[in-house]
Parts: sequence; structure tokens; C-alpha cells
Amino acid sequence: MYCRGADGFMGEDFANLDATQWSQLEPLYQEFLNREINSPKDLEEWLLELGRFDAYVGETGSMLYVNMTCDTEDEEVKNSYFDFVENVEPELAKIGDLLNRKLAESPYADGLDAQEYKVLLRDTRMDLALFRKENIPLGTELTKLGVRYKEITAAMTVEFDGEERTMQQMGKYLQVSERDVREAAYKCVGERRFEDANEIDQIYEKMIALRHQVSQNAGYENYRDYIFDAKHRFDYSPVDCETFHDAVETICVPLMRDIDETRRKNLALEALRMWDLSHDVHGRDPLKPFTEVEEMVAGTSRMFHKLSPKLGIFFDSLRDGKSLDLDSRKGKAPGGYQLQRDHSRKPFIFMNATGLQRDLETMVHEAGHAFHSIYADDLALVDYRSAPLEFCEVAAMSMEMLTYDFLGEFYSNEDANRAIREHLEGIVSILGWIATIDAFQHWIYTNPDHSREERHAKWLELGERFGSVLDWSGFEDWRKVGWQKQLHLFSYPFYYIEYGIAQLGALQMWLQYRSNSEDALENYAKSMRLGGSRPLPELFEAAGMNFDFGRKTVAGLIDAVREELAVLPE
Repeated sequence: MYCRGADGFMGEDFANLDATQWSQLEPLYQEFLNREINSPKDLEEWLLELGRFDAYVGETGSMLYVNMTCDTEDEEVKNSYFDFVENVEPELAKIGDLLNRKLAESPYADGLDAQEYKVLLRDTRMDLALFRKENIPLGTELTKLGVRYKEITAAMTVEFDGEERTMQQMGKYLQVSERDVREAAYKCVGERRFEDANEIDQIYEKMIALRHQVSQNAGYENYRDYIFDAKHRFDYSPVDCETFHDAVETICVPLMRDIDETRRKNLALEALRMWDLSHDVHGRDPLKPFTEVEEMVAGTSRMFHKLSPKLGIFFDSLRDGKSLDLDSRKGKAPGGYQLQRDHSRKPFIFMNATGLQRDLETMVHEAGHAFHSIYADDLALVDYRSAPLEFCEVAAMSMEMLTYDFLGEFYSNEDANRAIREHLEGIVSILGWIATIDAFQHWIYTNPDHSREERHAKWLELGERFGSVLDWSGFEDWRKVGWQKQLHLFSYPFYYIEYGIAQLGALQMWLQYRSNSEDALENYAKSMRLGGSRPLPELFEAAGMNFDFGRKTVAGLIDAVREELAVLPE
């Protein structure tokens, strides 16, 4: 039996509660729904208590997702996740709408602290405006299609160099000096990916149709306009995204193509091919910061301790045997993520490390997300422990750059400079990719009735606008489906412009750090402690940054990158 105690709902003792069973959750949520509220103080206590309960239930579902991504081939684990998705999440959505209405319609809502509750009430009222019961089963179907995509990509392996290898493990062969090996590796991976291209296209087409229906049900003309409101993008619009696309095209793309042209000349090639972009032009071995995952973890710890003793302590708190799953293996879902477990108050980091420099970058990136979670952990309101994604990625991308000075934990001075150069050049390149993915989605969802051929043609058009100048002859069919490797298109629609906005923030943080490291770290901590309790422009302001992504801002930051590349030894 569960009851409300003097120190909170059920005394926050969930030991006997199975949060995977709606039959056990329903009466407890009903108690929240029926509770009498007689003052702003009552309403605030209700919110805090509900948040703590939501944190426990949410963490239960999150860990089912974690278990599934860690082993997509375990049928029992997968079925447990599906059971939660099909039988618990729809009920949570329904009761969540009723609880939101109780908050928004309370006569005491406007009696809450105006500054502290502004964002919560704004977001809640938008969620109420968007909620439709008929969209719940559509969301379930979309989740299942996303899992199917993960299953397909996780099962992709190839026989190469005498062993079965995952797609992530094949990355190292694109970094070797031997061009014939790189070419063979590229073709091997491309052939394997293309085997599933038709089914992945079919999955995406089903997703597009379902998402369009979701938007129609909510009274929107298209899914793009719907998702901007659903993602609480109150502080920028589709037009602002187009401004970002324009800035990238006019400022970043020319520098990226200059970098590629220099590479072509250094390699004495008539044209760059897809397997010519990742290796060292001077014939040096690929950067290999570690062999074993624990080497990466130990070295990363030392880096953070040198950057900031506090951040070092934060990172070491994750080395508890329960908060990191970092190695690449067959059956493990691709990609990387950080997930905050709001009940146990502990971040979890997932990635696929194979010994490459990009793995080290992913490690410090996801650690940045974990630092954000830890800084925001003191916020009483659980909803505020998560910030807008545009600012969450500032937390992560900043760490990629603030650790430049400490790469000696993994490299010689020469190799550390190589790593910095590769990362800065990668920033220029990734901004082009971000614009491509974002513009692609804008077109996809404002033209939901497009054909497969039109979708492929649009992808090629955007590649010409934002991409590198490569010779794709002989691989035209593979190029048309290059978007299929981007997980976000399937499981996290429209979650990509955030990386672009955040990269501009991270560049600003890097320049702050170069000017005054102490002030920069203090601004970082101050802004991260705010979590999601303030509108996006105020979070940027707290970090000493401008919330702007037009030509002027982009030009200033890219000029700084260009200047740094000019003085970095090759």
C-alpha cells in the first residue's frame, strides 16, 4: 500500500512499486489528480511532489531504453521496452494531459513566482494546446518504427581484414594512409548499408505519413510547424533556421571547400573521393588516443581535473560501474548519448568507442552533458533539470574545445595539434552537414506527399549546396541515400539545428576561455546551474554569449577558426 507521508508522496520510498505496470501507477497518479489545492503554496508543493514521482517513473522507462540500446538482439529486453512503450507510455500521456490541465487551470497558477514558473507554465500551456488522444497510438507506432531502424543499423556488420566488424569499427580503416585500403573499406561499408536502403526508405516513408497525421490531428498544416511548437521553440522560427542555412552556405561552405582543395593538392589527386577525407595528408598513422576503453576513461579524468578540479570530481563520479557503457560490440545500437536518471540523480553515458580520436571527442562531449545534469541537479523542480536542447549541446560541445590544452594526456605536442586541427576543420564541415540535415527536414515535412525519387533528388541538391566537392562517379545510388545513416531523422525528428545553434555557443565559450579561463568556467557553471528554468536567450546571456545565428555572428566565429588554423602547425 502506498500513501502520502509527511515528507512527501509515499515518503519517496518506491521499493515495492513496479513502475512498468500501469495498474500500480494509475491509483497513485489519480491521487495527484484528485488532490485538493487551496493556495499557491499547495500548488507548488504538489508540483514538486509530482515531479519526484514522475522522475521515478521516467527513469524506469529510460533504463528499459538503455537496456535495449545496449543489446538490440536480446528479445526479452526488447519486449520489456516495447511493453512499456505500448502499455504504459500511452497511459502516462493521457494522465499527463489531465495533470497539465489541473496546473494550467488552477486559480492559483498565476500566484506562483512569476520568474521561477514562467517557463513551466508557458510550456505546459503549449503542451495542452497540442495534446490529442488520437496521436497517442501514432506516437507508439513511431517509437516502434524507430526501434526497427536501430535494429537494422545495429545488425550491420561486414567481413573485413579477416574479421567481422561493426560499422563503427570500420571507421579506422578510412584513416589509414593506404588509399586502396580506404577505398576497399568505403566500398565494403557502402555495399552493406545499401542492402537495407529499401527497407530504411520504407520505414522513413511510414514515419513521414504518421508525423503528418499527428500535425493534422493537432490542427497544423504540416509537421514542421507542429514540431516547432511541440519543441517549445518560442525563441526562434523556421525563418531563423533559413537565416542559419544562408550563413553556413555563404561563410562556412567556402572555408570547408578551401580546406578540401588544399587536401586535394597535398595528396596530388585530380579529384577527392569519399575515402580521401579522413586520413592524414602527410602519411602519418591515424591518431590513436587509446587502445582500451579504460585508458580513455582514465585519460579523460586527468584532462578534466586539469581543466577544473570540480569537473574532474564530477567525471569520476561516473566511474561507478553503472554509469558508462562505452565499447562498440555487435548488437549494440549505434551512436552515443547521455541520459539523466532523475530519480537516482546520476547521469548515464552510452557510446561506441573503437580507439579513434572521434571517440575521445564523443567522450568529452557526453561528459559535458553529464556535467550539465549534475550542475542542474540541485533544482527542486524536476522539469527544470533539463534545458532546451540548443543549450544542452552548448554544455557538451564546449567541453570538446575547452579540453584542447590538455590533449597531452593522450598525445605528443605534434599529435595534439593534429587533433585540434582536425576538430576545428570538423566544426566547419559539421556546420554544413547540420544545415543539410535541417534543410532536408524542412523540405520533407512541408512537402509530405513527395515521392521517393523527389526525396533522393532533394538530398542531392542540398549536397551540392552545403557539401564538399567530391567525385561521386560510380556511387550515385549510394549518394542518394546518404541521409539514411543519420539517426536523428528517424528517432528524433527536427533535432539537429540545435547542434548548429549550440556550436556557435561553444565557439563563443572557447573564445571566452582563451581570453580568461577562470571567467569562462564560471560562466559555464552559472548558466548550467539554471537548467531549463529560463528562456533560451537568457541562458545564453548567463553564459556570456549572444543568442544569434545570422551572417555577422557566424562570420566572426568562423574568422576566429580560420585564424587558429593558420597558426596551427600541420
